[in-house]
Amino acid sequence: PAYDAEVPVVIADVFRELQIGAFTIEVSNRKILKGCMDSIGIKSAEDKATVLREIDKADKIGWAEVYKNLIAKIGSSGAQLEGLIKYIEEIHGNEERIKKWPKMYLSSGETVEGLKEIELLLSMTTDMGAGDVIRFNPAITRGLDYYTGTVYETFLNEHKNFGSICSGGRYDNLASHYTKSKLPGVGISIGATRLFEQMRQAGMVKESASSVQVLICFMDKALEADTRKIATTLRQAGIRTALYLEEAKLEKQIKYADRSGIPYVLIMGEDEKKREVAALRNLKTREQKDIPLANLGAEVKKLF
Repeated sequence: PAYDAEVPVVIADVFRELQIGAFTIEVSNRKILKGCMDSIGIKSAEDKATVLREIDKADKIGWAEVYKNLIAKIGSSGAQLEGLIKYIEEIHGNEERIKKWPKMYLSSGETVEGLKEIELLLSMTTDMGAGDVIRFNPAITRGLDYYTGTVYETFLNEHKNFGSICSGGRYDNLASHYTKSKLPGVGISIGATRLFEQMRQAGMVKESASSVQVLICFMDKALEADTRKIATTLRQAGIRTALYLEEAKLEKQIKYADRSGIPYVLIMGEDEKKREVAALRNLKTREQKDIPLANLGAEVKKLF
């Protein structure tokens, strides 16, 4: 349980440092609902997995659709879930209800164990200063069946439509697929690409200029080796250099550099190669000059 508590605390610290806005880490324990299903007569491991996967979709499709899907997939057993589904929908975010879980579900030792683990996790995360962003939500189940206990999902309070931006949980038996040793673990991961792209679209992060100082344009496939050597020369001189890696009109390459905030483009075609020079263009002033290849690195370095 201590490891289960430390993971969301670390994530809370990371998101505070990133200043992504208000967020909530919603936590639950798969043992709770699996035990509840035992109490109402749903014993099949396959049916339990189906129930947890469908509940995991509630935020996307709504509880009415979840219930309809369960009736379709597990037949009469699904009808027994109506009361449980209504209860977990009702108590979202109410930690006090952990201690008042309906008695009809407490005949299962697994439910009791799961509730105790969540109560302990909430107490520990509060002790470690993250209690203000962590909430109990029994509807958090995670759709992957290798999770065995605590599960987490993280949401931006003002952008719930983004979905979970950071998820994970405990997996006690996952390593057994690869080794005979028992190696329980707790893991969580940030969907960084998805998170920052959606934040960018929502205007939550500002666009910043590229760190690249010089873009070497693609002029001729026959000159690729030459441009790679030039890139190496500039990088060795301490100049942040990128290569345009596909054939395109020069105008398009220059526009790309301009939009990206790259201050200079370097051009070397057949004519420049014959003269043993490279043309360096300043995208701010539009001035262009030839620089001898022999001292290219030193000359370009003077500009920075």
